[in-house]
Amino acid sequence: MREAVIISATRTPIAKMGGALRSVKPEQLAGLVIKEAVRRANIANAEEIDEVIFGHVLGAIGCMARVGLLEAGLPISLPGLTVDRQCGSGSTAINLAALHVQAGAGDLYVAGGVESMTLQPYLLEKPMEAYQRFAPNWIPRRPLAPKEIGDPPMGITAENVAERWGVSREEQDEMAYLSQVKASHAIKEGRFKEQIIPVTVQQKKGPLIFDTDEHPRPDTSLEALAKLPPAFKEGGTVTAGNSSGINDGAGAVVVATKEKAVELGVEPLAVVRGFAYAGVDPNIMGIGPVPATRKVLRQLGLTLDDLDVIEMNEAFAAQSIACCRDLGIDWRDEEKFNPNGGAIALGHPIAGSLAILVVKAVYELRRRQGRLALITACCGGGQGVATIIERC
Repeated sequence: MREAVIISATRTPIAKMGGALRSVKPEQLAGLVIKEAVRRANIANAEEIDEVIFGHVLGAIGCMARVGLLEAGLPISLPGLTVDRQCGSGSTAINLAALHVQAGAGDLYVAGGVESMTLQPYLLEKPMEAYQRFAPNWIPRRPLAPKEIGDPPMGITAENVAERWGVSREEQDEMAYLSQVKASHAIKEGRFKEQIIPVTVQQKKGPLIFDTDEHPRPDTSLEALAKLPPAFKEGGTVTAGNSSGINDGAGAVVVATKEKAVELGVEPLAVVRGFAYAGVDPNIMGIGPVPATRKVLRQLGLTLDDLDVIEMNEAFAAQSIACCRDLGIDWRDEEKFNPNGGAIALGHPIAGSLAILVVKAVYELRRRQGRLALITACCGGGQGVATIIERC
């Protein structure tokens, strides 16, 4: 089987909802990272690209991959495929690109994910009859599972996980605090500078160059976190402080054969070694990384001890701790587990998140000269995704 290598990786800074990227459409964000990933891969003739595969969940665009590649100025002859696995969409797109390369379907792909939670469209129920007297109902969110099985709000799924796995409020706040500390340290050290493409945002006062993740709160303290009220359930333990953010952002990579990398004159950054998916009860969707991680480790004949970096999407501290507890991961290991902070600090732009985590893992392996990284997440509706990459 042919090896699929990542030959370039880039991302936007992550913005708060209503923040620096509030006026930038998601297809524009996709276009930015696609164009930059292609540039970094030294692709002079974009006609050589076999396809663009992109994750997107919340937007009003028909096929984000296709619109995004056109925004990037790529040839109209290129096809685009958009995938939706909720929070795991970005890595699923990258995995699909790797699978295409491994299967011999093509030699060169652009893949990633994007989300603008600021600009997600409102949804209304369609009237069942003409000239209906009453206003249609708002749809707060798209259903992620049948009601008979259970389709609770994401915050309630986190409360369910915390209760079942015995995750305390104090533990959740500690993880949130560590996420903020690690993210602030990474930003201060400039660890993200090389991976980030600055975004120029036009404003009334003139253009703003947005080049730094804006969601982290470097002044966070355990005392401040402890004062926050439960956000989803009376007497609960999940708060705004120990949950991920609501954010805008995008990430993209170029996946190719080793032969194509040589032809383009670029050094491969990492090999996509394997990936796996799993389904879980939607009522405890946050535990999804557990079966997915076990599955990919089993496929590759690896153990957790073989991994140098674990990038687990911190949808909620409750579910991240439960997953670590079940798998036997020390979430307090600041060198291995989310070493540069997670989604609680940096933010969670749904379909963009796992593409961004792949980008972060690629650069972190190179920074520390590590070998293997796991990128994993839970997905709304009850799924888990896991990808393992190896530094070249």
